[in-house]
Amino acid sequence: MIARVLRHVASPSVRRTFPAATLQAITDAIAAGERRHGGQVMFAVEADLPLAALWRQVTPRQAAECAFSHLRTWDTAANNGVLIYLLLADHAIEIVADRGLQGRVAETQWQAICAHLRAGLQGGDPEAALVLAINEVSDLLAGHFPPSTRSHEDALPDTPQILG
Repeated sequence: MIARVLRHVASPSVRRTFPAATLQAITDAIAAGERRHGGQVMFAVEADLPLAALWRQVTPRQAAECAFSHLRTWDTAANNGVLIYLLLADHAIEIVADRGLQGRVAETQWQAICAHLRAGLQGGDPEAALVLAINEVSDLLAGHFPPSTRSHEDALPDTPQILG
């Protein structure tokens, strides 16, 4: 527990890890992907968790599910929102998909995207890694929610959500 607290206290800055150009590339990738399908994709990043959450031993998955709810990623007409979530202090990557994707996308498919993203981030090019992950999520969504199912309104913001 002490090691985790120290990681969170000394976590890297989101703005340093993701400069403005990278955040814009992520926004552009989400917008381009959403033109190819009827789903909604969000990206959220959090440097660290508050001490109270660490004391309660909140897992990265629980933090991602909380962000999914807080950001209203579930608030789409077809229940097909997907959140790509990073918790920098824990080096954690989580993908949370809304109930409209249950039974359509296997957990192993989400895990494969997380594995590709993790490898890309470790390779030192977060922008390319995230754009690839967004494209992979968009490919899955396009297979189940083609562009013809797209709503005329963009239910969720395309811009990265910086939490914490």
